[in-house]
Amino acid sequence: MKKTLNLLLSAILVVTSFIGLGNIAVADGHGFPSKPIEVVTHAGLGGGTDTTARMLLIRTRKNLKNNAYITPKRGDAGNKAMAYVKSKPRDGHTVLAITPTHLFRMARGQAELTIDDFVGVARTTVDPIVIFVNAKSPYKTIEDLIKAGQKKPIKYGGTNVGSVDHISGLIFAREAKTKIAFVPFEGGGAIMTSLVGNQIEAAGLNLDEGKDQLDAGELRVLAVMADERMSALPDTPTLKEKGINASFATVRGVVVLKGTPQKTIDTLEKGFLKAMKHPVYQNYLQGAGLDASSVAGAKAWDAEIKSIYKEARAALVSLGLAK
Repeated sequence: MKKTLNLLLSAILVVTSFIGLGNIAVADGHGFPSKPIEVVTHAGLGGGTDTTARMLLIRTRKNLKNNAYITPKRGDAGNKAMAYVKSKPRDGHTVLAITPTHLFRMARGQAELTIDDFVGVARTTVDPIVIFVNAKSPYKTIEDLIKAGQKKPIKYGGTNVGSVDHISGLIFAREAKTKIAFVPFEGGGAIMTSLVGNQIEAAGLNLDEGKDQLDAGELRVLAVMADERMSALPDTPTLKEKGINASFATVRGVVVLKGTPQKTIDTLEKGFLKAMKHPVYQNYLQGAGLDASSVAGAKAWDAEIKSIYKEARAALVSLGLAK
């Protein structure tokens, strides 16, 4: 699935590079959009957030009768992306793709934006964190990994210090009464390469980021950080089943800066939701082991962002990473 997606993404990148940035019809009566829509991500090419954003835009362009493109601003746990968006007009033409990583950064008081600076437009995925190990690893079960970590910290990979991968790993270690040594990477591809190459012992990532290697027999999944088992991994236990209170997902969505006209937000929401109902996006979700419940509108997503922020704040305080 992921190899097919990579080919599709390459085609999307090529086509986008040849589409001009002007003379495209507007989508509604108040003149929005009047220029291409820029979706800003913090993720590397081919990672879960980047892929989700690109799949979202395939039909959004048609729905809004306008061009839309990705601007990657990688690094600093989402802060570079937030700083870039902060510098842009509040007119809806710049959209930020966010994940809990941004919210953890805000909760630590180290971000260019605060929780009150933006408005939710639509949720795109709810993607549980999955604990991977090398297929040849001596750790056959999550209990094996926990016991090994009690003797010596497990080299545990994830994206960026302060990311959802990092914080979920720390919470898992605390609740399981084990230890990890977190190894940060810029993207899922680099993590998988290191895990297959035995440079790290385990990793917390989304299923789609390691599905090719899993299908090829190079990786093993030990547990899912969720309350219920994933339909794509019916035989893999959740941490909750094991009595470990550590449920985390990469909840992705799009937001705009507060002050953006409500009519503009409504137009964006309508365009995004219609795009995500299309078979192109629904097939992407299915291939990633997800389903239509990942998608939500502005009201529900905006409320969820604030809820995740509060949970992130509490988690960071409990870990001694925030006051």
